[in-house]
Amino acid sequence: MSHEQKLRGFEREIESWKIRIKDANDRKTYDEVFDRQTLLAIYKLFSDGFFDILDFPISTGKEGNVFRGITRAGDYVAVKIYRLSTSTFRDLGKYILGDPRFKKAAKRFPQIIFSWAQKEYSNLERFSKAGVRVPEPIAVHRNVLVMEYIGNEYMPAPKMKDVILEDPNATAEYLLESVKNAYSRGHIVHGDMSEYNVLMTEDAPVIIDLAQAVVLDHWMSQELLERDITNLARFFRKAGVMIDEKEQLGRIRGGETATS
Repeated sequence: MSHEQKLRGFEREIESWKIRIKDANDRKTYDEVFDRQTLLAIYKLFSDGFFDILDFPISTGKEGNVFRGITRAGDYVAVKIYRLSTSTFRDLGKYILGDPRFKKAAKRFPQIIFSWAQKEYSNLERFSKAGVRVPEPIAVHRNVLVMEYIGNEYMPAPKMKDVILEDPNATAEYLLESVKNAYSRGHIVHGDMSEYNVLMTEDAPVIIDLAQAVVLDHWMSQELLERDITNLARFFRKAGVMIDEKEQLGRIRGGETATS
């Protein structure tokens, strides 16, 4: 089978999804996600052996969509596709251009979207090296990121917002320690920590959506850290866990050991 035939196969598969979608807005989203440039990027990663099948969609977000992929060995991966649209492009500059790691990043569209995908890949590596549980990054090409799939053969792991926590205190402590480790070991701040960006597994919570994360040298890092702690405090307050935001910020910035 030729490269063009395989690419057309991707297109037919995507068209079959769209036929089953009744909502016009959802169909428009798929049209925006699977443009020709994106199909070529998907095909490149497919050809390089990072996945053999692009399976069902896992989630839809403001920046793009995540799909489950299956490798030739039968393993699962997550394939995140960042939407190549000007509406996505508008809000990214402040996170990229203030990051010293991306001083040479293109400021024009769509190259800035490619930098955004590369930034999430780099951030996943940095969080992981700091001992924070995040999906392991596998590959990135243009606006497509391949990473570890979090879930089982039937469904992805649920988000923290969608579960009843068995031990809210332990979960809060774990996530606060993760924020501290990212800060003190990885010198990085997530910037969008909330119940929407934590997946719950049997082993431990997994933090996701790291594209907006910034290193401490970024001018917004301290503001984003404070927002992360405020978001966690707000969520866990509803579960009966009181988090002293000022105390936690001091602990994180001072690098003290975790306290329960």
